[in-house]
Amino acid sequence: MAGMFAIILTLATFFTGILWFLEKFKWRPARQRKVEEVRKQTDGKIDGKILAQVGSPKGWVDSLSSFFPVLFVVFVIRSFIFEPFQIPSGSMMQTLLIGDFIAVQKYSYGIKDPITNTTIIPTGRPQRGDIAVFKDPRNPTIDFVKRVIGVPGDKIIYNPENKELTIYPACEKDQTNCQGQQSTPLNLDYTDIQKSDWNEVFSNSGANFYTDKQYAELNLPTNGSVVSFTLNKRQETMGGQKHDILLLPVQAHGLNEMYKQPGQKPGEWVVPQGNYFMMGDNRDNSDDSRFWGFVPEKNFVGKVSAIWISFDKQPNEWPTGIRFDRIGSVH
Repeated sequence: MAGMFAIILTLATFFTGILWFLEKFKWRPARQRKVEEVRKQTDGKIDGKILAQVGSPKGWVDSLSSFFPVLFVVFVIRSFIFEPFQIPSGSMMQTLLIGDFIAVQKYSYGIKDPITNTTIIPTGRPQRGDIAVFKDPRNPTIDFVKRVIGVPGDKIIYNPENKELTIYPACEKDQTNCQGQQSTPLNLDYTDIQKSDWNEVFSNSGANFYTDKQYAELNLPTNGSVVSFTLNKRQETMGGQKHDILLLPVQAHGLNEMYKQPGQKPGEWVVPQGNYFMMGDNRDNSDDSRFWGFVPEKNFVGKVSAIWISFDKQPNEWPTGIRFDRIGSVH
């Protein structure tokens, strides 16, 4: 949908721009010359209303060309500076919630062609710990938002039992005695597991997330058709900053469910050059690189910088309020 909107916006800007330039530099001067010719032929005695009719543009030209300045500003901002996105799922809780509307810096990872997403001017690359929007490698028409866990050359190990990551960062050019991967993993500084303020409710319609207050107000059936869990939380350090991750109190996935990289053990991956390993902060509720592999750099749309509005809602439901306290920067 976002790709189709980019195409429509580009075409509309291009078409109205042509009309605007033709009107400003060709058609309007031609009409003005015609008005002057009529005035001279009548020695200036012609009715002003008739002159106005002679000098007025066609209605549709005037209407369409007037949209160009607005469309041009929107096109530049959305294509190269910031693009708004809505968070539709809970895969990045608690960092991003369902109903958050985020601003994505398009220029963080390069100035790109708005239609093909090809980098025109390099400005930077994704860094470990960034929250980024990218095109799903399996279906580029779908946009995902996840956290950058592994950069090219990193070795990633995920333990589905204790739900912890081990990251061996790629060798730097100035490092010595570095064979394949560094021997010292990053310190992700995990804190103890605690109870969070979130509850996950599984039903025939899917999974919904509720705060403790919202959960207490639910009238859940007692016939076993609904299963609920109180989610746990802990902190993890990534890119020099701490962030909360959410965890189910039971093991949700096994190594046999995860993407098996050729030449690596189950649950272990070495990030290829030009690719990145992405994961959601809601670790047991995220469709990410653990299950389908790596994200090519060309698929990145931009870096999430801020929440500009947040609606209290569930998936596919109308908002019930505005969370003003969530408006601001994102880490």
